[in-house]
Amino acid sequence: MSSSLPIVCTAFAGTRRIATGNMREVSLRAQESLNCDPTTSVLIFDDTTSRVIEVDLRGTPEALEQHFADSEAAAPQPDEPHESSRRPGRPRLGVVAREVTLLPRHWDWLASQPGGASVALRKLVEEARKANQGKDRRRLALESAYRFISAMAGNEPGFEEATRALFAGNEQRFAELIAVWPIDVGSHAKKLAALAFEDQIINPNH
Repeated sequence: MSSSLPIVCTAFAGTRRIATGNMREVSLRAQESLNCDPTTSVLIFDDTTSRVIEVDLRGTPEALEQHFADSEAAAPQPDEPHESSRRPGRPRLGVVAREVTLLPRHWDWLASQPGGASVALRKLVEEARKANQGKDRRRLALESAYRFISAMAGNEPGFEEATRALFAGNEQRFAELIAVWPIDVGSHAKKLAALAFEDQIINPNH
């Protein structure tokens, strides 16, 4: 399992939300809940993506704590050379070399741009990121909300209609439909979908 503590996640025991916080805190609460009732279904969701985080909850709390401690100790540290050890010249940009396949006319155009192909590509990507920032944020929020309700409310009444309301940007209808779901499931789904609905209001044509 990944033990990157900055990740904010939420754990559910059945349809009951039992913890929200970093991986260590939530995993310990999830383990405690599972130890109290081994028959319950415990799921831990990444709060950003709503992907299920696989965590081995077997063993003791001390063993789980030790796992996180070992993972933190083994995590690579940022490469920050001392000021005196830096060499003169251009600063490191953290660039990554990967293959890009383009038509000859594309390469010709890129080569004619100030700074060459790499600089031109980086500028194009940054411009596209800024232009589509709101749309991308809404898409990710929609995917996250849908992933969560599919995992937790697929058998709840009105699931299909709630899904249609979610992707149609109909916040009021979505809220009405999930109101009959288990309260913790509904409130978490509403929180996840809030950003998508907010961007729908700001950008009604997207």
